Amino acid sequence: MNTTLARAALTTLVMLCNVAASAQNYPAKPIRLLVGFSAGGSADGSARSIATRMSEALGATIVIENRGGAGGSVAAQIVARAPADGYTLLWSSPGALTISQILEKNLPYDTATAFAPIGLALTYCNALVARSDTPLGSIAQVLAYARDKPGELRFGTQGIGSAGHLSGTMLQAMTGAVLTHVPYKGGNEILTAILGGELQLGFVSSTTAGTLRNRTRVLAVTSRNRDPSLPDVPSLHEAGIKNYDATFWFGLLAPAGTPPPIINRLNKLLRETLADAEIARISRAQGLNPAPSTPQEYTALIKADYAKWKKVIDGS
Repeated sequence: MNTTLARAALTTLVMLCNVAASAQNYPAKPIRLLVGFSAGGSADGSARSIATRMSEALGATIVIENRGGAGGSVAAQIVARAPADGYTLLWSSPGALTISQILEKNLPYDTATAFAPIGLALTYCNALVARSDTPLGSIAQVLAYARDKPGELRFGTQGIGSAGHLSGTMLQAMTGAVLTHVPYKGGNEILTAILGGELQLGFVSSTTAGTLRNRTRVLAVTSRNRDPSLPDVPSLHEAGIKNYDATFWFGLLAPAGTPPPIINRLNKLLRETLADAEIARISRAQGLNPAPSTPQEYTALIKADYAKWKKVIDGS
């Protein structure tokens, strides 16, 4: 018995020493950073700017790999199956980590057990815009119209499970207003539909909303507080829907089991990168707000977001 215990203790000690040595030498080769969206969008752009700065500090290349599909779940699946050595990371939004867990029946990973969160990076919101020639000049008027004529108001979003769709679903759940959801492929298509008279309302990114303020009305933003890119626009919470908060985010994760020293080093570098004035400027130009966190805080946020959106989507 004593011999068996001694061997087990020795094996554990050797494993711990190997992990420590591996973490101390990290990184010894290029790191893959999977982004669950195609090149060119805010997810890709933010990942690239932050990865470039982190690469410089690490002294190793971080290679961006775009794996779009299923709201980011394709990339998440790849990372969930990757070795837990710090060389395959995930840049993700709530879509792959919380929303997919609610909407998909047979998702091949469980966010709670498949990943080791490194840190929250950026937050962002949507803006609710209306055609400038409609009588909808405030959130109060939108709600009054929707209650008087249920289903007549049509709002556009970037599809089922998108930030806009979730924002609209939360709006209806919290107010009892009934609107009709119309999915589109992107923010520009939504604005075109609004300007062309196909839609009265649309949820778009804050930067998209800002580009056509002379031709649309920006009624409110979905974050709890005002967004820095639209400082004169109230939040839906301020506009009368108390405690409304549809804030979204991007964050960095590794496969579950990645050694804590590696997680902590990456978190430190991520926080330092987000504190950089130039990175903050680039991010805010994309409608993204630096929001560094600890791994523990990011883990708690993912859990809280799952509970929040499950209640909104399932109505329970």
